[in-house]
Amino acid sequence: MLALTRAVPRSIDRCELTHFAREPIDYARAVAQHSAYEEALHRVGCRVQRLAAEPDFPDSVFVEDTAVVFDQVAVIARPGAESRRGEVDAMIEALRPLRVLRFIEAPGTLDGGDVLVTPGRVFVGISGRTNPEGARQLAAHIAPFGFEVLQVPVEGCLHLKSAVTVVALPPDGGAALLINPDWISPRHFTDFDLIEVDPAEPAAANVLAINGHVICAEEHFRTRARLEARGVTTLAVPAGELARAEGGVTCCSVLVTDAPTHPRG
Repeated sequence: MLALTRAVPRSIDRCELTHFAREPIDYARAVAQHSAYEEALHRVGCRVQRLAAEPDFPDSVFVEDTAVVFDQVAVIARPGAESRRGEVDAMIEALRPLRVLRFIEAPGTLDGGDVLVTPGRVFVGISGRTNPEGARQLAAHIAPFGFEVLQVPVEGCLHLKSAVTVVALPPDGGAALLINPDWISPRHFTDFDLIEVDPAEPAAANVLAINGHVICAEEHFRTRARLEARGVTTLAVPAGELARAEGGVTCCSVLVTDAPTHPRG
């Protein structure tokens, strides 16, 4: 598994904010926490590759929003925030040798943080950053590979994956999801085993499942205890500083499996 990341820019305090009030961000602390996150990726078996730094893009550490990668194809996103669209160029160059590339085109918008991939089904959050046209284009790009795309309205948080993420993919093809039911309705996920976050930790639903482990924010210790009680192996990382920028643990990497490349088309 390859994990693509990018350094925290010094301009992070000028990041886009939608649902959070702006607070001071300690740059040195954010850098240290991001390094701990990259070390956690190493610990769960990833090769970490940093893209070139983008100091002029305050949100550039949140690489997840620039692409959605499948075994057969990588879909290059078109971020909903215009200030972020230049972030995709480095991701295009990193993924070009690894996957066939497809692109979300105007007037579509799509942030990777709004895309939840489960076996055979992809849920796309229709949010302030992702519109129905972006979801439609994604569906067209991945339909040949057997994926069904379902649109889910997102209103209470920035992205779909702010409110729900995968925590386990059992061998039978099912999936367990961690969800904040106050931010997204569980009725969209009735076929899944749902684990609810602790009510005192509304942002805790954003976790990253890799190789039998779940990376989660150490600040959300109550929800982590719920996961452990359900048999989920967790690895906690400090994530409080980037959380001030509306970032979570999925936001800071793009994962690429070692699937064979396919002829470009």
